[in-house]
Amino acid sequence: MGLKKYIGFSLLLIIAIGLYVYSVESGSYEITILDYTMQLPTVLWVIIPVTALFFFTVLHLIFYGSLNFFKTRNFVKDEESIIETVKALLLGKEDKRRFKTEGYKNLASILKQLNISIKDGTFTSSNEELNTIVASVKDIEDGKYVSEKTLKLNPESSLAKKNLINKINEQVDYAVDVLKKQDNFSEEVVKAAFYTVLENKSMTTVKKVYSNVKLTKDMALKLFLKDIDNTEFGLSKDEIQKITKNLNYTNEEYLTLAKLYKDALNPDKLLDLFETLSTDNEDAIGAYFYILLELEMIDQLKDLLSGYNDDEHKAIRALLDLKDAGKHYSFEDITNIN
Repeated sequence: MGLKKYIGFSLLLIIAIGLYVYSVESGSYEITILDYTMQLPTVLWVIIPVTALFFFTVLHLIFYGSLNFFKTRNFVKDEESIIETVKALLLGKEDKRRFKTEGYKNLASILKQLNISIKDGTFTSSNEELNTIVASVKDIEDGKYVSEKTLKLNPESSLAKKNLINKINEQVDYAVDVLKKQDNFSEEVVKAAFYTVLENKSMTTVKKVYSNVKLTKDMALKLFLKDIDNTEFGLSKDEIQKITKNLNYTNEEYLTLAKLYKDALNPDKLLDLFETLSTDNEDAIGAYFYILLELEMIDQLKDLLSGYNDDEHKAIRALLDLKDAGKHYSFEDITNIN
């Protein structure tokens, strides 16, 4: 029964009681307490306690009804807040919402300690904004770029970086802009932009932006492979020297570089490049010997080897001995370098 109905029926009952009592006893009744005497109609002696009971009952109902109303409202508010918490977690944002009910407070604490992932298939809920966020997150995970205007991500989150990489993969010109302003982006994003530009732009464009990038050895290798296919507008000797020096190339890495370039450059340029590298860095001397061997510059090679101990550059010495014996083997035949 609602409060209004309760009040209405209670008032009718009080009136009915009053009318009945009045019809039975219309006189008055006197009561004396100590020196104080009070005389009231009999009907009032009956109606007053009933009315008082009615009044306090209504106060009781209003009080506990209000408590129940606020408790229910807290549950409704916390239900809305937990959905907002899920949205924030999906977007990689920090959530500082406070919950008034203990159950939702514990649930929110648990959710914040977990990584929420989205299963394959259709996601549906009664919250349309949540549906949109889930669909956008799935698109990002699938490699699609979602506009930042429609999806407000935490810029520092892994999802935001993934979305940025998706944009780089889809928009080559944006990748070029990233390399031009690489200090504003994470290493992972810059690397993705570098590979995208390397794959989709000409060597002319690559040369304009690669110097801004802090290269890794893998990135340098990809750059050298691109250079080999574009020798006309490729890297200069000084650029290759600078890259390998900055990356502290080892003997093996210089040998790998020599093998990459031996068929890409004409003999004069090839010889000049590795002579310069070996002069600048002793670790490149093995690669220089390899080039001399490939170019059949045997006398010059033997002359240079004479300045080293017999236990140094054994593979090169072995090949020279085999050549002198009339046997022809390649450097790769007697080493583990492919």
